Amino acid sequence: MRASLIQIAVDEDEPVGSRRRRAAALVREQSGSDLVVLPELWTTGAFAYEEFGREAEPLDGPTYETMAEAARDAGVWLHAGSIPERDPDGPLYNTSLVFAPSGELAAAYRKIHRFGFDKGEAVLMGAGRDLVTVRLPGTTLGVATCYDLRFPELFRGLVDAGAETLVIPAGWPERRRAHWTLLAQARAVENQAFVLACGTAGTHAGVPQAGHSIVVDPWGEVLAEAGPGEEVLTVDLDPAKVAATREQFPALKDRVLGLDRPR
Repeated sequence: MRASLIQIAVDEDEPVGSRRRRAAALVREQSGSDLVVLPELWTTGAFAYEEFGREAEPLDGPTYETMAEAARDAGVWLHAGSIPERDPDGPLYNTSLVFAPSGELAAAYRKIHRFGFDKGEAVLMGAGRDLVTVRLPGTTLGVATCYDLRFPELFRGLVDAGAETLVIPAGWPERRRAHWTLLAQARAVENQAFVLACGTAGTHAGVPQAGHSIVVDPWGEVLAEAGPGEEVLTVDLDPAKVAATREQFPALKDRVLGLDRPR
């Protein structure tokens, strides 16, 4: 399986519509890949809180339409990162969209853990409730977003639901980049799964972004890592390595404590 992580740069001087078109062009360029991943809130910037309400869109809004067409044109599975979703009957949500190669929506995930400590995203957006997995040929994706990376119980739930590849789009700040790398490797090791963590480059509302998107195998080995700027990180994965790792070192079978899933 070939995966491409598009570490797009968010520039506040670039109009959102222009960035959508640019992201779609980058997706189409990855037509040789099986799975393409974009970062969290790349339309607005994860720290541009004042833009969430102004740029919020319905699930089937302009980002949906643009990304569905790009996935179909490229013939790829596309995790289109996340958008500020406006639910007509509720609050905003930080919602990820996953498209099949046909362009059909395969899954939507509303971020469960909201960042901000009683400000920012934590008060501007509602919390998701459901764990989301997506079956691809050869592997099952477990979907999480940015701050979720700090909560291992979520990933245990995804593994219980069959996840073998954990996909984590993010808008992670440069000042905590060491945590980003450490946690990505930890989630891979403890769940014996591939981790594809795709971040943004650039600066969001004055907050420099970490970049350094990373792909980690089920043993915790870093297979590829991006630099700080905009780039596309492409890596070939062997999905069979998950089952082989879990058989060779069957630590998951020794679990004793259960998981309290979000309600």
